[in-house]
Amino acid sequence: MAAIKPITTYKGKIVPLFNDNIDTDQIIPKVHLKRISKSGFGPFAFDEWRYLPDGSDNPDFNPNKPQYKGASILITGDNFGCGSSREHAAWALKDYGFHIIIAGSFSDIFYMNCTKNAMLPIVLEKNAREHLAKYVEIEVDLPNQTVSSPDKSFHFEIDETWKNKLVNGLDDIAITLQYESLIEKYEKSL
Repeated sequence: MAAIKPITTYKGKIVPLFNDNIDTDQIIPKVHLKRISKSGFGPFAFDEWRYLPDGSDNPDFNPNKPQYKGASILITGDNFGCGSSREHAAWALKDYGFHIIIAGSFSDIFYMNCTKNAMLPIVLEKNAREHLAKYVEIEVDLPNQTVSSPDKSFHFEIDETWKNKLVNGLDDIAITLQYESLIEKYEKSL
């Protein structure tokens, strides 16, 4: 019973954004948190870096550069998603088109928000991230926990619970429903 799209292997275009300490307010400024649904936040992702004061695209912002258009894998620095614990940051990145984020480290809450929103956060050392950023496309194999360029593979760690959820396309409700008969049995025993 998949509730979200499962992630097993994924091949996608990358965009590097090697800033450290990108916080949730930089990912989605609080002024844009007025929606009540998870969609519609993509246009505001990285709002203050992405656009010039006149509202036009900032040509110096990597995701705006022609060679990175359509990227679905973000390769970034250390401590990504730090700051306030707004799930809107994960929603904005997902709505923007990212499926995988590779960083040196993540805020714990942001990491969890990614997995809850069917995005795979991957922690890799700086030399691995720099190597992968040299390529247009890379491939992620979640069951085998590898990220590969055409010439090299890197192993990453992921908690088995998060891995199971993403590989099997399970959200919290789908996981709870797996235990429905046990829950009903317990309720009848009360």
